[in-house]
Amino acid sequence: MPFVKSADQAEIYYEAHGSGEPLVLLSGQANTHHWWDNVRADFEAEHQVIVLDYLGTGRSDKPADAEYSVRRFATDVVCVLDELGIARAHVYGTSMGGKVAQWLAIDYPDHVGALVLGCTSVGGVHGLRAAPEITRALAQPSADAAREVLIDLMYSPEWVRENPGPYVTLGGPMPGHARRGHLRASNAHDSWAVLDQITAPTLVLHGTDDAFSPVDNALILANRIPGAEVHYLDGARHAYFEEKRAEASAAVLGFLAEHPLD
Repeated sequence: MPFVKSADQAEIYYEAHGSGEPLVLLSGQANTHHWWDNVRADFEAEHQVIVLDYLGTGRSDKPADAEYSVRRFATDVVCVLDELGIARAHVYGTSMGGKVAQWLAIDYPDHVGALVLGCTSVGGVHGLRAAPEITRALAQPSADAAREVLIDLMYSPEWVRENPGPYVTLGGPMPGHARRGHLRASNAHDSWAVLDQITAPTLVLHGTDDAFSPVDNALILANRIPGAEVHYLDGARHAYFEEKRAEASAAVLGFLAEHPLD
């Protein structure tokens, strides 16, 4: 199995599929590379697609005493790229993966070609969070009830009726310390002050009906990143990349084609 050692010697699991210009796909909080299972094929014909399990998830190590932060996750991505001998790659991150992608573009600009940020936020006081009642509903003791809330945040009722699951975006089993570490990592993200340092061509995607990461986060992000473009997915919720797969994947592929790696 393909693993790479991170800077603190934790083992990070990764996979590479397809061929062409490399493209890193970054999943949401407390999720593995399976987050992309239903759409990854859209990119493999034109790109070498790289996915990974964050520290604490899937097949990667799950140490209790490690640093869990989106900035650290970005460093782990660079370790994967180095292991594959890839000097530069396009990066597409959604939800918490979009936060990781921001730090990749800020801390490792030479490694990033085009940047795509989906259903994500600048964090901190400038980022918009889910309403308190949503946070409370997700934290309720009943796992089944919390799961139903999460499904409703990810997909419209119409889409759920036509697609009964299973849903790859709902995460999987992971130790409590790692799950808490991921929550702290995502909540601590704040890139506002340094987003203007991003030099990568940037596309921001967001579903107009996203209550998990309110849609105005897209414009807040785009206004901070020089030259960034915004593409809204009408009627989509947090998992826009599945529900509006044809439109979203086409938008990403078109943007990457406009900004090839040198």
